Amino acid sequence: QVQLVESGGGSVQAGGSLRLSCTASGDSFLAHYMAWFRQAPGKEREGVASIARVVGTSYGDSVKGRFTISRDAAKNTLSLQMSSLSPDDTAMYYCAADRTRAEYWYRSLAPGDYKYWGQGTQVTVSS
Repeated sequence: QVQLVESGGGSVQAGGSLRLSCTASGDSFLAHYMAWFRQAPGKEREGVASIARVVGTSYGDSVKGRFTISRDAAKNTLSLQMSSLSPDDTAMYYCAADRTRAEYWYRSLAPGDYKYWGQGTQVTVSS
């Protein structure tokens, strides 16, 4: 079992940047593939970015070229660097992890593929 705690959310003006962090504890950090999701009021949870255990990342179409996902094994931390933010990026952002699939390259943007979730951190972008 792994516990996830997000941080780094806040309010920013359009065009600005934010860096989200997710600190993992419990089970082995490197044993999990991980992802960031977001959910705005009245909308479904959306896959933002995902990262495999060893190599490989995927991004949602709406954030490609603006967001970068990374992981630091030494700090047990998953990060999401967000730039060129727009009001459409306003949402609660969640960190997720799982280890069900064995492939070293596996990652997913589907919420149903993740067992472990953090509590979320709010990102608000004003115009």
